[in-house]
Amino acid sequence: MQETRILSNILLTALAPIVWGSTYIVATEILPPNMPLLASTVRALPAGILLLLICRTVPKGVWWLRLTVLGLLNIGAFFYFLFVAAGYLPGGTASLIMSCQPVIVIFLSAYLLRTSLTRKHFFSAMLGITGIALLVMNSATSLNWQGVIAGFAGCSCMALGVVLTKYWNRPANLSLLSFTGWQLTLGGLMLLPIALYTEGMPQQLTPTNILGYGYLCLIGSVFSFIIWFRGIEKLPVVSISFLGFLSAVSACVLGFVFLKQTFSLLQFFGACTIIVSVWLSIPRNQTQKSNNSTI
Repeated sequence: MQETRILSNILLTALAPIVWGSTYIVATEILPPNMPLLASTVRALPAGILLLLICRTVPKGVWWLRLTVLGLLNIGAFFYFLFVAAGYLPGGTASLIMSCQPVIVIFLSAYLLRTSLTRKHFFSAMLGITGIALLVMNSATSLNWQGVIAGFAGCSCMALGVVLTKYWNRPANLSLLSFTGWQLTLGGLMLLPIALYTEGMPQQLTPTNILGYGYLCLIGSVFSFIIWFRGIEKLPVVSISFLGFLSAVSACVLGFVFLKQTFSLLQFFGACTIIVSVWLSIPRNQTQKSNNSTI
């Protein structure tokens, strides 16, 4: 019964990285070109404000600082470093660097959450990284040190954000919607001045552009981040981190279906390897203390 509940929570939470995998195709095919930070801001800030208008609750005391830190790590800094890495590195290399997140989560959760380090977790992480490499790596890639640093900074921010979200839990006076809304709002406010300074505003917006921004805001943020933070509350944090691998699978499948991109046998094998690594990370036959404890 417990394993069934864990599996259902994982399947629901997995929808978030699957949706995030569609960001690339939306940004390149629907939104105004060369404005990734503005897209990230529009994705986060209006979504957060919408949730706050619905909930109308505010943090108390130390939670102002904690939500600012979580908004920075999970939204603002993560988005910024993600696009910096994408600007300096080929997409496959950037994805490979970002896929190191589960390894970082394993060590951070062992230190902050006192979770045990298991060989199965490390094996699953290496399997997932191998799958990412098969899925997106290009043998002709060249490394840029600025892009590499930005990539590691981005995956480190997201990893620390996930672990701290589990470590701090959620304040009693904030619902899940409000908890999500404050992070999106604060992260979006951090991105706003950088986006306006570096990219400005688009000269004109088509109905298709508006539809794309609406999708990123409502589906890419409101829906996906609510179920993502819900998953962090319900599941072991290490299992959550492995679900991030599914973004690369989603991006490749969407590119194959809608952009007629090639999908080789090795890529298919890489996608299967990623799914196996996620499956192996699911806890079995043990009491999930991390689900029920508050730290």
